[in-house]
Amino acid sequence: MSQMTDKKILIADDEANVRSLVSRALGQHFIVLEARDGQEAIEIARTHQPDLILMDLMMPRVDGNTACSIIKNDPATKQIRVVMMSGVGYELNKKLSLQLGADGYITKPFKLPELLETIAQFLRLPG
Repeated sequence: MSQMTDKKILIADDEANVRSLVSRALGQHFIVLEARDGQEAIEIARTHQPDLILMDLMMPRVDGNTACSIIKNDPATKQIRVVMMSGVGYELNKKLSLQLGADGYITKPFKLPELLETIAQFLRLPG
């Protein structure tokens, strides 16, 4: 199966099973990059310039909100769309993430159609 798009999506999550699941689901349609923590996400964002980052909130070394803030405050990466992912749907977390520059927020566990719809929304893909 050929890729529908050459858009690059970075999945930043410290849980290997989450990265693997999302990567398999998206790999048919996108170029998928993976990061195990926020520090790796920042480095990959600078090096590979993904079109979208799906960023877990709670990660070792550098957490998702800090990584998002760094990415959004760096002129080289500030245009990259960042969607925060968290198993915690607290409004306070969502509000903080958006204040730090996140473009969106999705609560885990999510269903694949919901994830694809969110991605399409931020990459402005035809539905």
